[in-house]
This record gives sequence, C-alpha cells and structure tokens, in this order.
Amino acid sequence: MYQPSLKVQPAEVSVLNATGRVGMPTESNCLNQLAHVHRLRDSELNYNEHQYNLNMQMLRNREGLGVPLKMGMERFAARQVGRLPFLPSSNFMDDVLTGRCDSIGFEDFMNLPEYSEQMRQPHAVVEKSLGIHL
Repeated sequence: MYQPSLKVQPAEVSVLNATGRVGMPTESNCLNQLAHVHRLRDSELNYNEHQYNLNMQMLRNREGLGVPLKMGMERFAARQVGRLPFLPSSNFMDDVLTGRCDSIGFEDFMNLPEYSEQMRQPHAVVEKSLGIHL
C-alpha cells in the first residue's frame, strides 16, 4: 500500500471551499483557490525579510556574530511592544531598525487592508480580546 511522504505536500487543493456569497479577496473560496497566482507575488511579499537576512549575513561575515545578534535582539524587542487591541500598530520602530523608514514603497500609499483606518468601539474590542461577552 502506497503512503505519501509527510515531507511532500500535495500541490493541488483537495477540498474547495464553496460558498454562495461573494467573499473578500483574502478569504479562501473556489475562485481564489483556482485562480492563477504570479510567481513574483511571493517574492515581493518576502522581499523586505529577504533583504534583512542578506544584510545580516553580510554584517556577520564582516563584523562577526555579535553585531547581527544584537540587532536581531533589538528587532525582537521592538516587535514585543504591545498595543491595545483597537489600536493597530504601525510597526514604526521595526521600520527604523531595518531602515525601511527611509524608503517609500507601494505599501505606503496603496491603502492595504492592514493600514486602513478602522473606527471600532474600544470597549467591545477589548472585551472580545479578553473573552468577556455580556
């Protein structure tokens, strides 16, 4: 009996999520699962992280392990800064540490969903995040 390897993931979708409504572009539905995705999309999504890793590798080769390790710990500490659930973080501290604050890219002005302005009731959001439902 043939059993597929756990390391090899199937390339095609085995179950399509069919719904009778029009969904958001980020939701998985039949059309989004079957639609063609350009190869550069994944490359562009990971561009900043890839550049950071390359810079840290060059810095490690030139300066040693201490400097990239310190910069990585600073970046980790910057990500741990907490916000209230109804206040979305702009990740400005992370942008300053990685040098992205000096450049203007498409994500700065193309109004991505994570940067959209949301007006929600603070009490309802905090109660939902804490699991308190009245």
